[in-house]
Amino acid sequence: MKVLETERLILRRVTREDAPFILVLVNEPAWLRFIGDRGVKTLEDAWGYIANGPLASYERHGFGLYLVERKSDGAPLGMCGLIKRDALEHVDIGYALLPAYWGQGYAQEAVSATLAYALKDLGLKRIAAIVSKDNASSIKVLERMGLRFEKYFRLPGATEEISLYLTPA
Repeated sequence: MKVLETERLILRRVTREDAPFILVLVNEPAWLRFIGDRGVKTLEDAWGYIANGPLASYERHGFGLYLVERKSDGAPLGMCGLIKRDALEHVDIGYALLPAYWGQGYAQEAVSATLAYALKDLGLKRIAAIVSKDNASSIKVLERMGLRFEKYFRLPGATEEISLYLTPA
């Protein structure tokens, strides 16, 4: 189900059929470094990740992570969407693209559309983003989108501090 459309992208709900792509995405070295190992090693694990992550979030909150597809050829590029974490006051935006699609403006395009959707269509007042302190590329995208650094903090169970960014009040 299509949720958002931009000039070059379609953001749609993740489905079971996306498990092969999810298996590749969540095992990319950059995902493992900046987001973490989700223990997804097989197609069945990928389906479990989809069912317990995006699908559960759609059911519970009406939003979640969406698959980012390129309009021109339907190629899956990554994920971008909204996550409600118990440890954060505000819904946060998350995104990850395969390295082949970095540096082409896709992340900024997906994040921009998702932020507009969250603030206008869903009526959320503020959006958070959490990012590894050394993920300079993602920090640049967030800052271009108007999010500002708030503080360093540690998610429950995490060993390292991460940066919290927020949209203006």
